[in-house]
This record gives sequence, C-alpha cells and structure tokens, in this order.
Amino acid sequence: MVSVTQKPSGAVEAPAPGRLGFVVFITAAAALGGFLFGYDSSVINGAVSGIQEKFGVGSGVTGLIVSSALLGSAVGAAVAGRFADRYGRIKVMKAGALLFAISAVGSMLPFSAWDLALWRVLGGAAIGIASVIAPTYIAEVAPTKYRGRLASFQQAAIVLGIAISQLVNWVLAQAAGGDTRGQLLGLEAWQWMLGICVVPAAVYFVLASVIPESPRYLIQAERLDDARKVLAEVEGEGVDTDARIAEVQALIASDHRPRFRDLLGGRFGLLPIVWVGIGLSVFQQLVGINVIFYYSSILWQSVGIDQGNSLLISFVGSVINILGTVIAIVLVDRVGRKPLALIGSAGMAVALGTAGWAFSSATGSGDNLTLPDLQGTVALVAANAFVLFFAMSWGVVVWVMLGEMFPNRIRAAALSVAASAQWIANWVITVSFPSMSRWNLSATYLIYAAFAALSILFVAKFMKETKGVRLEDMG
Repeated sequence: MVSVTQKPSGAVEAPAPGRLGFVVFITAAAALGGFLFGYDSSVINGAVSGIQEKFGVGSGVTGLIVSSALLGSAVGAAVAGRFADRYGRIKVMKAGALLFAISAVGSMLPFSAWDLALWRVLGGAAIGIASVIAPTYIAEVAPTKYRGRLASFQQAAIVLGIAISQLVNWVLAQAAGGDTRGQLLGLEAWQWMLGICVVPAAVYFVLASVIPESPRYLIQAERLDDARKVLAEVEGEGVDTDARIAEVQALIASDHRPRFRDLLGGRFGLLPIVWVGIGLSVFQQLVGINVIFYYSSILWQSVGIDQGNSLLISFVGSVINILGTVIAIVLVDRVGRKPLALIGSAGMAVALGTAGWAFSSATGSGDNLTLPDLQGTVALVAANAFVLFFAMSWGVVVWVMLGEMFPNRIRAAALSVAASAQWIANWVITVSFPSMSRWNLSATYLIYAAFAALSILFVAKFMKETKGVRLEDMG
C-alpha cells in the first residue's frame, strides 16, 4: 500500500513564492476526489425516504442500502495503494472517477433495492480509492511547513461535497413539489439526486488529466526526465533537480515495505501505537457523526418536520460542517492536534447528551414521532453544535494524525489497519442506526454521547502531540 505520508517525493521544503500557488492548485485538484467522497457518501441522505417508498423496504433493508457503499469503500481502500504503485497516482484517480460515474448512472436507474445496493457498493469502491489516493498525492507534493493545512484540503473537500449534495437534494426536492418521489423529466427526484454525481465525476476526471504525476512515482518508475520536469514546475526552474532525484532515489532504496507482522508486539498483539491509531479511527465513528450525514433528513422527518424542510436543515448542517473544518484547518498547525481533539470531544459529549435529552420528550412511535417546540429547537441546535465540534476537531485531526503518528517502518501497514477499523466502525454505526432509532432515539444519542465522553479519556491518556515533529522522527 502507498504510504500517504512518506517523505514527499521531491516535495518542496521551501517552495518559491510563485510556485506555492501551483502546489495549492494541484492539491485542490487531487482533493476533488475527497469532494466526490463526501458527495457520494452523503447524497443518499436525501434519497432515503424516496427509496423506502419506491421499493417498500423497512428500516433493516434501508440500513443495508445506505451502508453498502462502506463495504465497497473497504475494498477500494485496500487495493488503491497497490494499483497506485504499479500504474501511478493519476491513472488510479481517473479509474476512481470512472467508477463514480458508472455507479451514479446505475444508482439512478435501479430495478430493485438490491441492485441499488450493488451500485452503491461500486460507488463505495470509488470512495475507498479517493480516500487513499488523494492524501497520498497531496503528501507527495506538500512542503513540511504547510503539510497539515494542505493535508486538510482532503477533509475540506469532503465536507464541501457533503454540503453541495444536501443543497442539490433540497433543490431537486423543491423542483419536484417538495416530494423526493415527485417527477422530474420522467424520473423521480431521488433518482436525479443519485445520478447527478456524474457531473463532479467528469470534472474530477478532467482535472486528473491535467495535473502532473507524483514525482516520487515517476522516480520510482525510472521516468527521470518526466520527474525533472515536474520538480521544476513545483519548485521552480532554479532547483537542483538531480540532487532532488538522488535524494528520493536514496529514500526509495532504503524503503522498507511494511507487512502486517511488523505491527505485532506488545501485550495485546499489536504495537501500542497501532492500537492508538485504531482507537482514534473507531472513536471518530462511534460518536455517530455519519448518522447526521446519512440519515438527518429522515431523522427530522421522524420527529414531525416535513420532507422539504428536513432537506434544508440537512444543508444548514453541512454548511456548519464546512465552517468547523475551516476552523480546524486554521488551528491544526497552530494550536496542535491534541488540544483540538480534547475540545471537540468535550463539545460533542455535551451536544449529544443534550440531543438525547430533547429526543426523550418525543411522543408517538416508529416514523410518527413529534417533539414539543422547545425540545425540537434544542434538538436542532444540539445536532448542529455536534457537527461543529466534530468538524473543528476529530473530522480533521484524525486524518492528519493517521498520516503522521506512525514510525516510517510501519506507516503504510499501520495506516491500512487503522483505516480498515474506521470503515468497519462506520459500517456498524450506519447499518444499526435505523433499527436503533426505532427502538429508542433518545437512548441512541446518549450512547453516542457516552462514546464522545470516553474519547476524552482516550485522547488524554494515549494520544501524543505530533505538531511540528518531522515524519522521520516519529517513533
């Protein structure tokens, strides 16, 4: 698997001022994979109620349809690194864009709930590819000084994709008379919600075609003339490209390709640092953040808010998600990773506990719940506060930490294990929420609040600050 944080291949330690803009451009272009990641994973939010009505499925099957993409994500993430090492980062980006587009068309025109789930698995594979390739490419062109902020582009693109998907869902629903099953040009609104992902997929393919290949891959593939050209574009014409190439060749020659057995050791099977990475990944999901992104529209509908307004509320939450991510990008290299994580954990615990209290006042059952006006307002504020605290902390910090915290000799293998744990935890939360919410919505949120509170203890005891520490010095 590609090491997403290996010392950048020919990356610029102190880029010429005129070249930093170019680095930002190619970073942003690569991060469009993150945009598709967010868009495709969240767009199902607005389509859930339409899918349920169209195919007559209950909460259990709904959970499987929504979570099916995560199974594909695990596969895509597992193979992306190997393919990127063999065929190059750019070709794998293009392949991911094509998978996104094919999945969008198939999801738009399903014959049944089950083939819709299969198309979602294919889209999930593209998500998994994007989750590995974009940060890999970014790390290989990012100067150390700006590494945290440029690495945050991936998360910023993800939350932007989530927001745009919610806005598009709301616009389509309004155009169809406020009903996701309303007709638009011969198809139902929810079908357009899923199919319109073709557009950003095409943009991603085009941008992947114009940005340069990673210098590290070019040197590894012995395409030295191409590598010199890219290094000159990134660092400026005055750079000693031969010296840069020699440096990267020495790094590649000394690379140790980590295997799973390199992670073994300690009292509990794996090295302690690997368990910390797994813990960060799992806690990021166990607080229930993806419940907001995947199910918020039917959540608000279940407590008496109409379909159109529920989609608008989901969009507002996505905008707050963007705001929180911007805050994290600004602070992650200044305040540090650990303080942000602690602040976020405390804020999430309070917000989730408050939401749990508000939902305890719901009356009715199943999909026919109602909340008193006060508790309904409190639930909305608490849910958005939860999103803000998550976005300004764990949303960015975990991805940055996973890229930095492991020693060079085990980084790729350890990151693979931690990322797999994250996908599994994500799947568990996503597939279980519909049934859990029907059982007891208030208790469900209190469970998420308990995990947020536990994450405070975990960060305080086990997480070490990596701000300002060189990757080569992690140990």
